[in-house]
Amino acid sequence: MASTFERFDWFSLAATAVASVGVGGVALLLGLLLLRSKRRQLSLWDKLAVFWLLYNAIVHWSIEGSFVFLSLTGSVNTAEGLMADLWKEYAKADARWGVSDPTIVSLEILTVFFNGTLTLVLVHAVLAGRSYRHFVQVLVNTCELYGGWMTFAPEWLTGSKNLDTSSPLYLWVYLVFFNGLWVVAPVLLLAQSCLAISSHAKRNYRGKKE
Repeated sequence: MASTFERFDWFSLAATAVASVGVGGVALLLGLLLLRSKRRQLSLWDKLAVFWLLYNAIVHWSIEGSFVFLSLTGSVNTAEGLMADLWKEYAKADARWGVSDPTIVSLEILTVFFNGTLTLVLVHAVLAGRSYRHFVQVLVNTCELYGGWMTFAPEWLTGSKNLDTSSPLYLWVYLVFFNGLWVVAPVLLLAQSCLAISSHAKRNYRGKKE
């Protein structure tokens, strides 16, 4: 039996790493340029939110967008190219992504076109200090958490037959870390919005009483 080390496709793994680092670098550069172009002072948390939201939007439109394209024109497993190799590598941990699973494809269409667009609207709202910022922020991050739940809950309820957790790489990096980012960040942003909305409501309530 081949060892875990021997079973890895190191070329595909390298493609995954390069894509992730590249998207992160582009998001960081765009974030710095946008923050420098704005005179309005932002808190540290809002600056971090801008970087994350840009990374989020770029991932949705480029990496996940490529999955939607490959799935609607065939499947990841039958496609060729860098993005196909990236998704084939991830499909080793979750086989549904290689075979155009209809539930996954449906969720990704919503994620790319709805949440990807709305995330860019949210970036503008944060930078410009728009009054609708926290409404959009709650909507975007609720959708992110819903997408994560609907990706994994049906699989867990049916015995996780498509998930390969035999390798630490597949379990802790592909399934836990990469998906966990879209749990931790949305929860933090939802908490920020809840505090901001609550604070605003308290000020209005006190003002009316006075």
